[in-house]
Amino acid sequence: MSALAVGLAVVAGLAGSVQVAVMGRFGSRIGVLEALTFATAVQLVLSFTILLVARQGIGNLTAAFHTPKWMWAGGAMGLLVVLTITFAQPRIGTTATIGILIAGQLVMGAVIDRFGLFGVDQIAITWPRLLGIGLLGAGAALSLSK
Repeated sequence: MSALAVGLAVVAGLAGSVQVAVMGRFGSRIGVLEALTFATAVQLVLSFTILLVARQGIGNLTAAFHTPKWMWAGGAMGLLVVLTITFAQPRIGTTATIGILIAGQLVMGAVIDRFGLFGVDQIAITWPRLLGIGLLGAGAALSLSK
């Protein structure tokens, strides 16, 4: 197990919670689609800057145009996540938004692992995994209560 990967995942989890709260407020202030567009532009500028610094140029960016088009879905999924959190947070709250998002991610992650979708290694859905997903789903549903 890579300690860096685990550390980044923890930091990203914390950042994701902040993102939900901030994007909900931002969308309430300027509009959901406007906040989505602005946040995506900020992400583009930051990611391009990191690429230029880390690779001393654009690296292998042009290779993206020669990959199967289904691989571009990652960008569309990211856009859907940011759109959803920007819309949902003011309506159902930060906790419920995050709980439902994580529950959905675990269910889809289990399906992807089970069937080896998108070229990932197949990993069986064991009883402990299934129980964990079910408990998280129940927790997400309970988080809708105010």
